[in-house]
Amino acid sequence: MSLVLGEARPSPPPELIDVSSGRRFDVDALARYLARRGLDYGQLSVQQFAGARSNPTFLINAGHGADASRFVLRKSAAVQAPVSAYGLEREYRVMKALADTPAVPVPAVHGFCADESVLGMPFYIMDYVAGRSLTDARLETLAPDDRGAVYTGMIDVLAALHDVDVGAVGLSEFGRSRGYLARQVRAWQRQYEQTATDPEPAMAALADWLEQNLPSDAAPAITHGDYRLANLMLTNDGVEIAAVLDWELATLGHPIADLAYACLPYYLPADIDVLPGISGLDLVEWGIPDESELLQRYRRARGLAPIEEWSAFIAFALFGIAAFAQAVQARTPGGRHGDHALRVARQVGELAELGWQMARYHDTAR
Repeated sequence: MSLVLGEARPSPPPELIDVSSGRRFDVDALARYLARRGLDYGQLSVQQFAGARSNPTFLINAGHGADASRFVLRKSAAVQAPVSAYGLEREYRVMKALADTPAVPVPAVHGFCADESVLGMPFYIMDYVAGRSLTDARLETLAPDDRGAVYTGMIDVLAALHDVDVGAVGLSEFGRSRGYLARQVRAWQRQYEQTATDPEPAMAALADWLEQNLPSDAAPAITHGDYRLANLMLTNDGVEIAAVLDWELATLGHPIADLAYACLPYYLPADIDVLPGISGLDLVEWGIPDESELLQRYRRARGLAPIEEWSAFIAFALFGIAAFAQAVQARTPGGRHGDHALRVARQVGELAELGWQMARYHDTAR
């Protein structure tokens, strides 16, 4: 069903489901753990957030009546997973460090538990933030004027994140100070080679090109690593960003890599499963600012000169999302031959070719 432009529909809250059989844990053990820390809520009830894939996430309902509370538990995916699995401890650490940075809204965190004897795997607890989830880059549920406010808000929060003094918030040792882009390319290349049965020539060409043409290092900043609209929550009654979520890939890195990833929807069509885009939309009609407006807003907020190697950053980001799409395809139920798996496999090639086009454009533009 198509949406009439200008028509706004309510944005959905994050979807809650019954806890799936493979994600269940001992709720009584959690209650005892909380009671030992002065949070004796008695009986707890649990629901699972449907969208959390890497680290399962749960809404915990505690208490009754005026004493009722809600909080969120996020835990490692596998039994006996190491504390570092999927960046769970790093995620907790960076949100705790940003607690006093109001320009970068994050849920308040209340303890990381590395003791696997409690629930069978590490977990942490954070505040429940009421709000609306953003399901795709078109923001179909919002009115045109509100779409523009969300896009500019996304950029304002990102600029504020990158301006955080890493030493002042205790994150000087959160990552290596140099070589972030090269490390990412190597990691994505390994991931791709381990999961691709029929490698795309464009991926090999793009990997070789990136190895020789990566932009220079910049002063390290806190990078989110997966900064996109789908990882933001809006307030229930407005378009302000209530929380930035899913910090499991956060580290110290090149800030423009985050910015390029946030801008990828401008290069992608709406039917790319892993990251649906807005390429081909009439942005003026939809109320979405064009990419140049966002880049200017980011640069103005941080006092930066024009980003001369922007196309190289986009090629870098496309290489990363193509490698991620291949990993998704590899673990899709039914293997390589299911309809969804074959669809994603085809999109890997499209993403790789688009990245290779950006690399060649960068070469001719210099």
